[in-house]
Amino acid sequence: MNHWLIKSEPASYSWDDLVRDGGTEWDGVRNPTARINLRAMAVGDLAFFYRSVTEPAVVGIVRVSRTAQPDPRDDKWVSVRVEPVRPLAPVTLKTIKADPALAAMELLRQSRLSVAPVRPEEWTHLKGLAEAG
Repeated sequence: MNHWLIKSEPASYSWDDLVRDGGTEWDGVRNPTARINLRAMAVGDLAFFYRSVTEPAVVGIVRVSRTAQPDPRDDKWVSVRVEPVRPLAPVTLKTIKADPALAAMELLRQSRLSVAPVRPEEWTHLKGLAEAG
C-alpha cells in the first residue's frame, strides 16, 4: 500500500463536503506530476486530506476506492475516486514545516503539487502528530 497527500481548498471542496457526500471523484487536477501520482494510486491506498489556503493543515484520511480513469471534465487528465476514512486533529503547515522528521515531504519540496506521495516514515510520524492532538 502506498500513501499520499491530496489537497483541496475548503471553498471548493472541504473535508465536511467529502464526509457529507460519502466520497467523491478527485478530478480537476491539472499538473503533470500530480497526474502521474493519480495514475500510481491503487484501490485501498490511503491519503491525507490537506486543507489548503485557509488555515492549511492535514485534517483527515481518505481511501482510494477506484483507480485512475479519464477525468470526466477533460479526458487528457485523470481522476480517482476517494472516500473518507476518518477525521484527524489538524496538523498545521506551520507544525509540518517546523518538524525535522518531515523536512523532506513533497508537500514542502513542491508546495504547489496537489497530489503527492508520502513516504512510510512520514505517514507514521504525521499520523502520530494528529493522534497526539
